[in-house]
Amino acid sequence: MAAKPILVVMAAGMGSRYGGLKQIDPVGGHGEAILDYSLYDAHEAGFETAVIIIKKAIEKDFMDTVGKRLEKCPMEIRYAYQELDKIPAGCTVPAERTKPWGTSHAVLCAKDVIGDAPFAVINSDDYYGKQAYRELYQYLSGLAGKAGDYCMVGYRLGNTVTDNGSVARGVCNVDADGYLTHIVERTRIETYADGIRFTADDGATWEDLAADTPVSMNMWGYTPDFLTVVEQDFPRFFREEVQANPAKAEMFLPMTVGRLLKADQCRVKVLRTADKWFGVTYAADKPVVVEALKEMTEQGYYPDGLWK
Repeated sequence: MAAKPILVVMAAGMGSRYGGLKQIDPVGGHGEAILDYSLYDAHEAGFETAVIIIKKAIEKDFMDTVGKRLEKCPMEIRYAYQELDKIPAGCTVPAERTKPWGTSHAVLCAKDVIGDAPFAVINSDDYYGKQAYRELYQYLSGLAGKAGDYCMVGYRLGNTVTDNGSVARGVCNVDADGYLTHIVERTRIETYADGIRFTADDGATWEDLAADTPVSMNMWGYTPDFLTVVEQDFPRFFREEVQANPAKAEMFLPMTVGRLLKADQCRVKVLRTADKWFGVTYAADKPVVVEALKEMTEQGYYPDGLWK
């Protein structure tokens, strides 16, 4: 019998633009963080196990807040730790390095905790909506462990932007059969009077993007082989990218998937959702998230107190 899909939550980031630990910041009426709502939606969709990736540096704060609440969550909660020195044998941390190695590295740090189950990956500080979890669970449940058969949830760009500053998004090209052909990370996308635009040269030039452009919000689904793929690719990442930029080079999930697509070593089904994404990229985004969740609670999407 195939292992049931697991939800993997990346909660190790420090939220530099936001100015604090977004992972534990309350947005719900009873002190819930966005992560609480994500786990509630995931469990409702069928996920029974969650792996939460944190850092030892935030462990006490996390466990005293979110961790304590999750003792009442009906899911099995496991923890993994993303640390700077948790890297494959043969790789050495440069003296000037102070930050971990990106989202692909975060998932690799959870390899032993995930085991041989297909798994979904999300950010802890993004609200994805209920439809996305249903689509993910259904797709992962039907894979039967087929290696290299991945998926991602594609959002409408217009449902993912903020009026409070720029955002980074993985802009996707999708073929007629609904599979990802390539993904380009745009690190500065902004709204303006006439729509949405991005710059790739620090504002010297701008190019418009349609509101219905499919984008990745780091909501992926993988078969277990992906963990081995990342582990095997890590020495190349160190040789080529860390050597060129030892202080800042990072290994991101879209970049890893992009390399596999280019080498024809995987396929990625794009699961569409019409749900609106909410997040707290900037502190000014928080009131919008709080109000949205309050309205959804009043409309009956959530109980008044998730873990009562």
